[in-house]
Amino acid sequence: MLHVSSWFWPFAMCFVQHLKTTHTCTNISVHHEYLLVSRPCQTAELSSLLGMALNSIKSFKLELDGPADAAFTGGEVVSGQVVLELRRDTRVHSMKVQGRGVATTHWLENRGMNSVYNDYTSKITYFRKRQHLIRDNGEVTVLPAGRHEFPFSFQLPEETLVTSFEGKHGSIRYWVKVKLHRPWATVRKIKREFTVIEPIDINTPTLLAPQAGAKDKMARAWYRNFGEVSISAKIDRKGYTPGEVIPVFAEFDNSTSRSVVPKAYITQTQTFIARGTMKQKRAVVGTLYGDIVGARSRETWHGRAIKIPPMGPSILQCRIIKVEYMLKICVDVPGTSKLCLELPLVIGTIPLHPFGSRTSSVSSQYSVNLEWLRMAIPEQPESPPDYSSIVTEEEAEQRNNAVAPQPAEDLSGILERPLMAFLQEFRFRPPPMYSEVDPNPQPLNMRRRCMTC
Repeated sequence: MLHVSSWFWPFAMCFVQHLKTTHTCTNISVHHEYLLVSRPCQTAELSSLLGMALNSIKSFKLELDGPADAAFTGGEVVSGQVVLELRRDTRVHSMKVQGRGVATTHWLENRGMNSVYNDYTSKITYFRKRQHLIRDNGEVTVLPAGRHEFPFSFQLPEETLVTSFEGKHGSIRYWVKVKLHRPWATVRKIKREFTVIEPIDINTPTLLAPQAGAKDKMARAWYRNFGEVSISAKIDRKGYTPGEVIPVFAEFDNSTSRSVVPKAYITQTQTFIARGTMKQKRAVVGTLYGDIVGARSRETWHGRAIKIPPMGPSILQCRIIKVEYMLKICVDVPGTSKLCLELPLVIGTIPLHPFGSRTSSVSSQYSVNLEWLRMAIPEQPESPPDYSSIVTEEEAEQRNNAVAPQPAEDLSGILERPLMAFLQEFRFRPPPMYSEVDPNPQPLNMRRRCMTC
């Protein structure tokens, strides 16, 4: 037995008639303000059918144009449509779509022995767009039963947006949200996130510049020195993209009496900032192990390769979230802490051009690369031209005489024209005949001239 409100009474009569004609619940009747339900029709089933009858919305979906894994950049247009399917005529106040991009950081810290937590929160809004699909003009809009599609589109800001990111203490998210307002009904909402990629071109002078460094440390036990360990390393550039291989050139000098093992790591550092406080999270995303360097010996890496795994690009333009990468070349020094040399990396989204190389970087413009010079000079000289087409002086004079004489040009108006550069036509003379015997030999009795005088 279900109670029926007075305002719902006319609809209850229609609902009972609908159940009798379309369902097996035939033992249903309306008595005063109650629905009388017999045993064959369960109350849960009736409640479900009643809720379906009360809900006029069959489906409410938000679809974005393009593939599901599409990524956007600043200045592009995000478009799609809202699909609304109704079971019957429905009254609607308004429907609007919102596009937002927000970076947020949040974490709690407990200071002291008490249970009071400090809340650290920061937020940056990169863009906010709104578009009305059904505008609220103070009157109710009646939508007929059936399928309705409402297209929308908005343009992302021209300035560079920050890459989408999900971290432990913060995130950078972009989404589209639709709100449907109806009279005497809760607000229906749909939210759909999309990905934004900040373009980072590694074909820039800064990211093409080589990175190098050196570091050393003394191995000690108590107050006794066991020798020194030094590292010098170099990579050809600073910018890389996921999937590339970094050739590492390094030299390890072990002057101690113990063996050491060199290693190389690619580390990711996530930095979250809020209220002037910073929180970091570090992770190793790539590892390279070298051979053992014996006591008082030296080891050299001639381009040892460490591959960059699939990972997100660097985030350097956000004020509250940063994602930075570093190449660390380390050696465990006996009796002291680890010796590490750090070389900064930038993981970009636009890979190196096919013609890009060390010769196209800024470093090669300030330093002469001998290998590049050798590549510019051909190994073998070019062969001389074909001289079968060379004519003698007699043939050249005959050809010149055969040319019809040109009428004399009137130069009277030259001074009246603005001063211009006139190009004279030159007729190249045939090259001289080659001979192994010098036709003008130097006299034997002539004293040789000193070239340094």
